Amino acid sequence: MDFFSSLQELHAGLLKREATASELADLSLQRIASLDDRVHAFLHVSADCVAAAKETETVIGQERILDGIPYALKDNMCTRGIETTCASHILKGYIPPYSATVAERLNDAGAVLMGKLNMDEFAMGSSTENSGFFPTRNPWNLERVPGGSSGGAAAAVAAGMVPFALGSDTGGSIRQPAAFCGVVGLKPSYGLVSRFGLVAFASSLDQIGPLTHTVEDAAIVLQAIAGKDERDSTSANIQAPDYRAALTGDVRGLRIGIASEYFGPSVEIGVRNAVTKAIALLEQLGATVSPISLPHTEYALSAYYLIAPAEASSNLARYDGVRYGVRAVDAGNLLDMYEKTRSTGFGSEVKRRILIGTYALSSGYYDDYYKRAQQVRTLIRQDFLDAFESVDVIVSPTAPTTAFRLGEKVHDPLTMYLSDICTIPVNLAGLPAISVPCGVIDGLPVGLQMIGRMFDEQTLLRVAHAYEQAAGMAPLRPALAMGVKA
Repeated sequence: MDFFSSLQELHAGLLKREATASELADLSLQRIASLDDRVHAFLHVSADCVAAAKETETVIGQERILDGIPYALKDNMCTRGIETTCASHILKGYIPPYSATVAERLNDAGAVLMGKLNMDEFAMGSSTENSGFFPTRNPWNLERVPGGSSGGAAAAVAAGMVPFALGSDTGGSIRQPAAFCGVVGLKPSYGLVSRFGLVAFASSLDQIGPLTHTVEDAAIVLQAIAGKDERDSTSANIQAPDYRAALTGDVRGLRIGIASEYFGPSVEIGVRNAVTKAIALLEQLGATVSPISLPHTEYALSAYYLIAPAEASSNLARYDGVRYGVRAVDAGNLLDMYEKTRSTGFGSEVKRRILIGTYALSSGYYDDYYKRAQQVRTLIRQDFLDAFESVDVIVSPTAPTTAFRLGEKVHDPLTMYLSDICTIPVNLAGLPAISVPCGVIDGLPVGLQMIGRMFDEQTLLRVAHAYEQAAGMAPLRPALAMGVKA
C-alpha cells in the first residue's frame, strides 16, 4: 500500500492486516522525511502520531473507513496542544487550548493527525509564497508554486505524504492549489462544514474542505466533517446525506452549463483545450451541454478584493500582542507595543489587505466601496440562481493557467489576484465547487472546475466522479513522488 491508494483500499488493507495503523503512520513519516526537505509542505509534524495510530488498531471496523488513516491540516485550523500559526510570525508559538470541530470529527472517525501544513499567511495568497516561514514547492516541478493558500495541503497529498488533507477556501484556496498539484479539491457550500476553530480570514467567505486523490475520497472525508455544529453560528442545520451513494457514474440527462465569462483571454490555450476536451467527454457520457451567461462575473474580482480585506481588517484586529502570539518587547508604551507587534508580526501581503479593508470600511468610503461590493455580490449570487434554473452543474477551468514559477508574480499583486478569477465568484455566492484533474500540459496538471447548487454536493460529486472514472485521470503521480520507495 501507498498513499496513492484510495481511502477504501487503505481501509481494506487494514482490515486484512496487510498493514497496521501504526505502520501507515510510520510510512507517512518516512515519506515526509524523504520528500519534505524539497517540497516544504509541513510546518509541524506531530510527535505522537504513531502512538495515536496504535490506539486505533483495536477499533478498526468495517464501516469506519477513516480509522487509522493518516491526514494533515492546514495550519489555520486550531489543534489542542499543537502549535497553530497560520504561517505568520505574529502567532509563532501559539498553542490553542481547543481543537477545531473538523479536527475533532476526524479524530472521532479514527483518522490520525500527522501534522500542520504550510500556507499563505492567514490564507492570504495564491501561491504559498506569502508564508511567514518559507515557500512550498510544487511536487510536479520544484521551481513552480503549488498554488495557495492551501499550497502545503495540496503539495502534501500530491507527493503522497498523506492520503488526504484539509484546506480552507476563501476565494479558491482549495481548488486552485488542487488544480496546480493534480489532486481533487472540494469547496463545500458555505455553512455545510463548521468553521469553529478555523482562524478567520473573511468570515462570510471561508469554508473548510478536503484535498484528496479521488472524488470518492473527497466524498468520504466530507461525510466525516459535514453537519450542524452549535458552536458555529453560520453552520447550516442540515443533515449530511450519504455522499458516496451519489457516485453512480451515470450523468445521463444531467444538464451542464458553460459560461463564456470563464473562458476569457486570460485562460491559456492549453488549459482551454483540456477543459473543452473534458466537456466533450461529459457530453459523450450522456449529459447535455448548453451555453449560459453569468453577466456580473467581470465584477467579482473587484468585489472580492473589497469584501475579503474588509472582513480581514476586522478579524485581524485581535492580533495586538496582548492576549496571545508574539509581543514586541522593546515598546515604550501600549500604543508603541501595538504598532511594533503588528508591523513586525504581519507580512507584506497581510498588511496590504488590512490597509485596503480598513480604507473600504472607513467613514465616508463605506458606501462607495464595501456597500457597493456587497451589492455586486448579490447580483453575482442572482446570476447563479438564474443559471441553475436551466442547468444542474456549471463547468469551467479551475485556474486560467497551470502552475507558474516561484517568484514570477510575487511582486505583482494584481497579476497574482487574477489567478483566482475562475474561483472567486463561487465563494461570493456561497456555492459548492470541486476541482478535478483533466490533463497534464508540459508536465503540469490542469484542473476542471464544477460548480453546483447550494447544498447539492451530491449532484456535484456525481458529475465529478463520472468524469474522473471515464477520463482515468486519478490518481496522478508526479515524478518526484514516484522516485521515493513506499
